[in-house]
Amino acid sequence: MKYQTFTQKKQDAVSSEVFKASRRDFLKTGGMLAGGFVLGINLFSCDEKGKKVAAFAPNVYLKISSSNEISIIAHRSEMGQGIRTSLPLVLADELGADWSKVQIVQAEGDEKKYGNQNTDGSFSIRMFYKPMREVGAIAKTMLLQAAAKKWQVPETECDTENSQVVHKNSDKKLNFGDLVAEASQLPVPAVKDVQLKSRDKFQIIGKETPIVDLPAIVNGQAVFGIDAAVEGMKVAVIKRCPAAGGSVKSFTDEKARSIPGVLKVVQIKGAGLPATLNKPLAGVAVIAENTWAAIKGRDLLDVVWDLGPNASYDSAEEIKQLVKEVSQPKGTPRRSRGDFDSQKMSAKKVIERTYIAPHLAHATMEPPCALAVFKDGSCEIWACTQNPQGARDVVAEVLGIPVDKVKINVTLLGGGFGRKSKPDFIVEAAMLAKETGNPVKVQWTREDDIHHDYFHALSVQRIVATIDKDNKLSGWNQHIAYPSISATSDTKVVQPDDGEMMLGAVDLPYDIPAIRIETHDAPSHLRVGWLRSVRNIPQVFASATMLDEVAEARGMDPVAQALELLGADRNITFNQEIVKGTYPNYGEDIAAYPWETRRMKAVIERVAKEAGWGRKLPKGSGLGFAAHKSFLTYVACIVEVKVGAGGKVTIPSVHYAVDCGTAVNIDRIKSQFEGGAQFAASLALKSAITFKEGRVEQNNFDTYQIIRMPESPKEIHVHIIDSDAKPTGVGEPPVPPFTPALCNAIYKATGKRIYNLPVDLVG
Repeated sequence: MKYQTFTQKKQDAVSSEVFKASRRDFLKTGGMLAGGFVLGINLFSCDEKGKKVAAFAPNVYLKISSSNEISIIAHRSEMGQGIRTSLPLVLADELGADWSKVQIVQAEGDEKKYGNQNTDGSFSIRMFYKPMREVGAIAKTMLLQAAAKKWQVPETECDTENSQVVHKNSDKKLNFGDLVAEASQLPVPAVKDVQLKSRDKFQIIGKETPIVDLPAIVNGQAVFGIDAAVEGMKVAVIKRCPAAGGSVKSFTDEKARSIPGVLKVVQIKGAGLPATLNKPLAGVAVIAENTWAAIKGRDLLDVVWDLGPNASYDSAEEIKQLVKEVSQPKGTPRRSRGDFDSQKMSAKKVIERTYIAPHLAHATMEPPCALAVFKDGSCEIWACTQNPQGARDVVAEVLGIPVDKVKINVTLLGGGFGRKSKPDFIVEAAMLAKETGNPVKVQWTREDDIHHDYFHALSVQRIVATIDKDNKLSGWNQHIAYPSISATSDTKVVQPDDGEMMLGAVDLPYDIPAIRIETHDAPSHLRVGWLRSVRNIPQVFASATMLDEVAEARGMDPVAQALELLGADRNITFNQEIVKGTYPNYGEDIAAYPWETRRMKAVIERVAKEAGWGRKLPKGSGLGFAAHKSFLTYVACIVEVKVGAGGKVTIPSVHYAVDCGTAVNIDRIKSQFEGGAQFAASLALKSAITFKEGRVEQNNFDTYQIIRMPESPKEIHVHIIDSDAKPTGVGEPPVPPFTPALCNAIYKATGKRIYNLPVDLVG
């Protein structure tokens, strides 16, 4: 798997074509009322000269009815990040719509109409911000033309506000709905012929807009995957092979079938090895009238497993092996600058540390679930999926039916974090629906989720830093080993791919004379997938924690050191130092989205000021700092900790400074950083997945710990840099700098450096 599998690769240049869509197009998408003014937008990937090369991005539909109802299709998956709000509001602002009266309609999964709908990689806003503005501006232009013709006034004298066209030189106003008949007859202007709003004219963009789903979520009306139901639905739970790549040798189901309500027991062959990012694990499914009967029936299944080649996997032993591996003097070179060996030989001081991070699970509040109906050669599915097209394609392949015979309805997601972009649970439901002839909902339990995740893989990293006679950081050598995501699709892969290496490893931005980044073999023994911020988690934990120790050895303040190491204001490119492969830059052209030291310095200076960096704290308390750019967003973080009796860590405050370019929805940016701090606190202080004899040792939230309310950060302050740069992502950037900032704060409070996660101040 290449990087673009989990965040869509595209060229920077994007052109769009807007067209008048048919009512059939809109009705197929959302089942809205017939009639009205309907626009669609086709997006095309283009080369640098603007030549159209492939249709790839979604059709996004706007409908204005004669009764002045405005409906906007949301084509991305909503999992709390607010994308069902933030993208439509961009269109609505440019149009001049009354946001309080806009209806949002969720799109089904359809690649022909929407292109890639995989809601991963923090790229929804950065990819669709401009096209959504353009479709709003084109619709606005057509409404202005219709009104100007009706009033017999120049178009330049007209504007839109609150879902009305207004004549600026009089008190004339017309609702959009009063103009749909005339506007529908007008030719659609080209994008180049419409003018986008200036920033000072924004009414919604850049403001705090609550998510549109909030009332329904609060009052229980919102439909998540677990809520989906159809008449005659049966429920399935599955006993899955404990080890990736294993299979069912035999099973007996007499006791299971004796449970009242149990209807059928079905074996699922599974993908074997490679486990793939799409196919189910081997197992035995119990289909019943209700969830209770299905679970009780599964408990009574007697299954004999062939655990396969991963039967003896032991994660503790794997860590020991990887520690030995990264201790080798040479690995596979991935980035090289200067002569590290010479710097080491002449160094005044050499610091060498090894950093260890465990396997992690996604542990979304809503475990995976999907409902499938198979009838007359077609399959319709309701699922909490981040990747409806990916699911649609795999279901069609597994069932042996055309893709256009599969319909994916996207529900709200009770958390995603990358887990629900893998469609294995959806494929399970489709297979069982076809097998039984009944609508089947596959419901994962919390234990299923913990045992059979696409795990975030453990990591071992050794860093050697050198300080020269002039007290400068002169050399940096980082040795990295962890199972690659790509190994889930190809068992021969034993080292990270380019996409993983760019996530906090080869993108080290500091002006150090000698840098050498190397990787080592780490075969995979489990299903590895991406988790929120992906390999940034362990790689930035290692590098930013080491930098704090380097600052201490140099007698420098860590914030001052970061500003010094960033050097002169400049744009950094990494490709000239990449030894093998490329620097993917999160799928964007680095010329369009450069690494700007000026912007990183600005967030560092801002967070230091806002957090009161350097202020005196009582004994047992400390402030820690870290900064990192991920998903094209610049973030600096300062965490305050207090360490009490028994090594108990509390977090009185967290400060973030964020430069994400144009801030589209302040409410969601703050929410993502607040949630990101809680998420990262769990990973740093609580969470770890361990394997013994091929099996996960944790079962539920009693053994796979997440942060509880008394332990979570008490105050989280998010300081957003005002910017008119292109917008970037905010879902994942809060996570990487938090853990090292926390660990650095713990050191200030206790004098104990953290080299292993989760943090253990007692052992």
